[in-house]
Amino acid sequence: MAVRQDTIWERFLSPVVRLLIDEDGLRRYADSIDWEKESDRYRRDDVIIPWYYSNQNFHGITDGYLNSDAAVTYDPVTQYVLPPNESIVRQALVDAVKVKPRRILDLGCGTGSTTLRLKQAFPQAEIIGLDLSPYMLVRAEDKARNAGLDIVWRHGNAEKTGLRDATFDLVTASLLFHEIPDAVSLAILQESFRLLVTGGQVLILDGNQKTLRQLEWLNDVFEEPYIREYANSSVEANMGAAGFEAVRSQDVWWINQVTSGIKPIATENVRQYTATSVDNNDLEGLGSPAFGIMA
Repeated sequence: MAVRQDTIWERFLSPVVRLLIDEDGLRRYADSIDWEKESDRYRRDDVIIPWYYSNQNFHGITDGYLNSDAAVTYDPVTQYVLPPNESIVRQALVDAVKVKPRRILDLGCGTGSTTLRLKQAFPQAEIIGLDLSPYMLVRAEDKARNAGLDIVWRHGNAEKTGLRDATFDLVTASLLFHEIPDAVSLAILQESFRLLVTGGQVLILDGNQKTLRQLEWLNDVFEEPYIREYANSSVEANMGAAGFEAVRSQDVWWINQVTSGIKPIATENVRQYTATSVDNNDLEGLGSPAFGIMA
């Protein structure tokens, strides 16, 4: 994979991480999959890759997440860069769920690490993991299959999912907002508001904005083109602007935060829906209101 050579990550941290991971094992795994063939199963012609995603490198990787290298290396690296422990950080989002979800949408799901935890915590819920990178979805499906978990993986843009109004009880996003412009974060929260039923919850897990503002050097550690914009914005303010109420954040080991909001009860046009079963291989062909097909 091509990387810039002048970042703190590449000069100092990447060599340390490489001592801790099994690069030969990763290469064998990468070679065991026909990534183009498998990613074509998810790639949707109606999904337009936005400029902020395709024109930037993330973590020093050329083309960001739009290649199979990113899908292979994301998990081994992430486990070492989320203090104190990746499992603790991701579990904090699951622990913050206050609703009893029948349908869950995990936006920017990546390789599905949080999505799998949500399915394990709420095994009866129908869960969709949505991401702009079909390569990440290939890795996510592989992890879910190995774990024996039935999750729907969908290629899509979190700003405009194309899913039906008011069809999810819970919408989540983990480690997404620091990788996008602030205006896009607001658009994603507005989309989340549209997708949630009345009383539904949105949960955003990401870096602690107060900490990032106080420790400027942290913003230089990884090649994250939008992290300063994220640090100087407010997820809470954007949630309020999108229409959410009961907005509050909790620190997760000082370096991360989980922000929650609730879609308030409306006095009119409250939509109800009937729970239906889904087939992981053909969600759109069934009676799922998420795709506009009412049971």
